[in-house]
Amino acid sequence: MSSSRCGYVAIVGRPNVGKSTLLNHLLGFKLSITSRKPQTTRHNVLGILTEDECQIVFVDTPGIHSGQEKALNRYMNKAAGRAIADVDLVVFVVDRDRWSEGDDLVARRLAQVDVPVIVALNKVDRLTDKAALLPQMEQLATLLPNAQIVPISALHGTNLEVLVEAIREKIPEGMHFFPEDQITDRSERFLAAEIVREKITRQLGAELPYEVAVEVEEWRREGAVLHISALILVEREGQKKIIIGDKGERLKKIGQQARLDMENLFDTRIMLNLWVKVRSGWSDDERALKSLGYHDN
Repeated sequence: MSSSRCGYVAIVGRPNVGKSTLLNHLLGFKLSITSRKPQTTRHNVLGILTEDECQIVFVDTPGIHSGQEKALNRYMNKAAGRAIADVDLVVFVVDRDRWSEGDDLVARRLAQVDVPVIVALNKVDRLTDKAALLPQMEQLATLLPNAQIVPISALHGTNLEVLVEAIREKIPEGMHFFPEDQITDRSERFLAAEIVREKITRQLGAELPYEVAVEVEEWRREGAVLHISALILVEREGQKKIIIGDKGERLKKIGQQARLDMENLFDTRIMLNLWVKVRSGWSDDERALKSLGYHDN
């Protein structure tokens, strides 16, 4: 009889390299919000994959970056740093042919950890000439000589079974930490707030004010309908106008898209109310961040 295995695995990398997309595809379930905008992920989010005797507890982390100018940036870097310190294995996601200062920063931190590192070389499906990978592979071999390198495509699911098998081999034997059917440690309220934030990010693109947070203020069941009211926080009046849009059209579209995702996720009818409020300086205010759920666990 095979022995039970269980371990925590941090997914790390610079901002916008595909960490959340990778987690979602590994789980076969959309848990972490994704967008093209860097630093979309702000919290450590646990995604639990249980297959037979093996339970892998993935920790999706905010992108490690050099900016420390605001309390929110410091929070994100601390969250990612804590994850690296507390896991059994690290998956370091890098772009197939693009190495930046951000990647270098993460690699230097990982060179000091005592746990195994697997490098997930992402987006290899877009590569026509495989020889283009060689400089990247050489750089990784120099910085992280003991790391195993697995080429993948997070978006298209390429080689993910090879990555999972490499992880299974390296996590320790032990009892499972979570029930077999549990997929995350996060509450439904948290997931709802994150869905709204994703739709704002995708709707606004380059126009997006970085300082946007979402707070769920009401969560009430009435018959077959779940009533959710969420507050979108911005720092300036101009940002509020951008999110609301002309005659409220943009906010309406954000609400429609978020409601559809929530109905799929929670498998129930949703009545979603959104409104926007200016709270100046929240992203650089430690107390405000704590009230919005940005606190050390």
